[in-house]
Amino acid sequence: MSKSNSSGTLRRLASELAALDAQSNLRRLAQMEGINLCSNDYLGVSADARLREAITAALAAGLPVASTGSRLLSGNAAIWEELEADFARFIGTEAALFFGSGYAANVGLLSALLHPEDIVFSDQANHASIVDGIRLSRARKVIFPHLDLNSLENALRHSDAPAGQKFIVVESVFSMDGDRAPVNDLLEIAERCSAELIVDEAHATGVFGPQGRGLVAAAGGTRRVLATVHPCGKALASAGGFVCCAETLKQYLVNRARSFIFSTALPPYFAAQIRRAVTIISESDAERRRLESLASCLRQQLQEAGFNIGTSDTQIVPVILGGNDTAIHYAAALSGHGFAVRPIRPPTVPQGQSRLRLSVTAKLSDEAVDRLVNAVSTTRIALPL
Repeated sequence: MSKSNSSGTLRRLASELAALDAQSNLRRLAQMEGINLCSNDYLGVSADARLREAITAALAAGLPVASTGSRLLSGNAAIWEELEADFARFIGTEAALFFGSGYAANVGLLSALLHPEDIVFSDQANHASIVDGIRLSRARKVIFPHLDLNSLENALRHSDAPAGQKFIVVESVFSMDGDRAPVNDLLEIAERCSAELIVDEAHATGVFGPQGRGLVAAAGGTRRVLATVHPCGKALASAGGFVCCAETLKQYLVNRARSFIFSTALPPYFAAQIRRAVTIISESDAERRRLESLASCLRQQLQEAGFNIGTSDTQIVPVILGGNDTAIHYAAALSGHGFAVRPIRPPTVPQGQSRLRLSVTAKLSDEAVDRLVNAVSTTRIALPL
């Protein structure tokens, strides 16, 4: 039997939830209905029959449906080691280590790698998994303004870590703003300032670079960064995430990354799905071109209609609206037009920058893009910005 709401703790939680609701910040679980504009399945791979075939074949071949433990106990399997080697070859690194989620990959990597005597320079717009990994590490941190490379270099030059190392951590495509990190410039700054560069490729894997290998590969910088992180739950239409790095770093993470050591491994059959997904995205140049064209069209039409899309130049297109209530109103109105959209509010984005986050996928039709822009414009007529 659960505790009644007379519990002091539960009353406190109820009060905090009520405060969130009063600020239009209370979130609720809901099913997606209509044309999905929240999906990170950028190439439409989740509907590809080849993924189902890969799982069916793996199960028919006798791969277990459960791992029964962590990788260091009973959960390791030859197919995971083979997949890690395959993915490292795909990205172009010595090694790769698979984690149960992209969140666990960032938290595990950063909390294990960074020491209290180190200094880490983190972009202001970095994902929560990066923020949490840095916090757990207890390293000294410097948060630099979003993509302000002058501020970053100035901070690097005026920060000493006599007993430690300097690290720069960024996303290659930022999840809320949809803009890209200038990887070449970051590589040069890191090398000038004797810092290591770590790049989270969550929203670039599958979408950018040769065969979808990401923006670091597109910049020719794969062997110049310390590590890249490649979550599988987005364009790869799977789950988990890889840290791609040198073999020495991989073995260090096997021994030190708590989110790897103390997590039950995913079932071995699931590795077959990821392997097939990598093959699919490596052959998806046409879908990448289609995605780029659709996203460009949407950005252009929204700007011409007078909407603020910030600095987006990717498949993630924010419509920055300001207040929480305004973003909620727009999302509800678009739902009435047959589009599934969620309002993005603080603390996910800064105060005063609530927005719609429109996520373009290669399966979206030209007609749907036109209808979407018309629906957003119609909503503005009813509720001026």
